[in-house]
Amino acid sequence: MRVLFNTYPVAFDCPGGGEIQLLKCREAVRAFGIEVLLFDHWRPQLDRVDLVHYFSVQGGSMNFCAHVKRRGLPLVISPVLWLTDENRAHFPMTEIRDLLHLCDRVLPNSLAERDQLCEAFGLAAGNFTVVPNGVDPAFGVPVTPDLFRSHFGIAGPLLLNVANIEPRKNQHRLARVARQMRTTVVLVGHVRDSRYLAHCLDEGGGFLRHVGPLEHEGPLLKSAYAACNVFVLPSLLETPGLAALEAAAQGAPVVVTGVGSTREYFGDLASYVDPTDESQWRAVLETSLAAPRDDRLRRHVLDHYTWSAAGDALVEAYRHTLPQGASTRS
Repeated sequence: MRVLFNTYPVAFDCPGGGEIQLLKCREAVRAFGIEVLLFDHWRPQLDRVDLVHYFSVQGGSMNFCAHVKRRGLPLVISPVLWLTDENRAHFPMTEIRDLLHLCDRVLPNSLAERDQLCEAFGLAAGNFTVVPNGVDPAFGVPVTPDLFRSHFGIAGPLLLNVANIEPRKNQHRLARVARQMRTTVVLVGHVRDSRYLAHCLDEGGGFLRHVGPLEHEGPLLKSAYAACNVFVLPSLLETPGLAALEAAAQGAPVVVTGVGSTREYFGDLASYVDPTDESQWRAVLETSLAAPRDDRLRRHVLDHYTWSAAGDALVEAYRHTLPQGASTRS
């Protein structure tokens, strides 16, 4: 079987979890013997593939996806989407509805996302296959925290946030609470909004540091997870946040937003915050800072949320989507 992957045009200009998901899914299904091509608009490959997998439902995606269907190819979509009352106005809801009705199968990252999309867009649950987000088992191999701390000169209690720097990730509130606690918080990630970063640094009052992006799966990032006393992802929403999975695999205590599919992934093994209610954050963070590391979350993530498990679900979805008896291309 040969599958074509594509996403919206500027996705990799400032990559985040959705882009990592695409690349890791590519690795995962290749391990099952499926060949994956990445779409090249200069040299379209639609005549060489059995199926197209599109990631995201950003505005403008219909142009490509409708062309795929006009070509008679099966189409599956990973929406990478969580709707709230506040963000619906910022999404092209009519186009998303049309995309999800157009495609042959929808691949959400959780049962909660599936149920929400069914309700919002009038879709049948039978048209979905849940493909969980995952973590590479390499994140579960113990590493020294000293590498990260010595490289950046960090001592004392450490709150860590790994995410692109943008309002949805809610780092300005984290900076404000860290300042009140007089505790260092380090941001790791690409800057999607430079004005927002300046605002965060101002709110942090010297207790916030931004060290830029670190190589994904590189030694410094793994050491950062090992070095932190608490990993914090208080975003306005997460599904559930790849960095939270990676930090958990390294054994870090996790404090994460309660909005999105986080509870489905982490259950009672993580601590949750209302992303807009700073009054509760300090107590949650201070409790997490004082608590010893607990191996249960680490084992839970490594047992249930690996890219191999995602690959298994994807292969099932692809085979279900291909017409019965259809021959795959060589």
